[in-house]
Amino acid sequence: MHGHCLCEQIGFELSSDSYKLYQCHCSLCRRQSGSSANAAAIVADSQFRWLRGTALISSWVKPSGFRADFCSVCGSPVPNPLRGLPYVWVPAGLLEDGGKIEVIAHLCMASRANWDSSIPQGACHEAIPDFAAFIAALRPDAT
Repeated sequence: MHGHCLCEQIGFELSSDSYKLYQCHCSLCRRQSGSSANAAAIVADSQFRWLRGTALISSWVKPSGFRADFCSVCGSPVPNPLRGLPYVWVPAGLLEDGGKIEVIAHLCMASRANWDSSIPQGACHEAIPDFAAFIAALRPDAT
């Protein structure tokens, strides 16, 4: 499965075409995505490969460690490695259609925007669940 930013100058590929996504509704993710939630997959390093444009990636990091990588040309969020873990965070909106992708969890529902009237599919968590269990549910190492 391939993906790219809005201007298509940054591109990547994933080794599978079947991924489980989560949507995070916390205020950081809403601001980072500019939407009601951030939809993303977490994939194993071994399943991710940059195709082009890595020199165009800019990063911004909050003192808390929250990191946002984005295309310096079009501003699209782009994949970034999870700090100290063998995984890559991949924004779902960058993925080309055609794969088997499903949302399995909604995080930080207690922080959900009051104007968000969508009906979530999948498990709903008031906050961020236990990270190890969450990663296991996303199955980023499955091929």
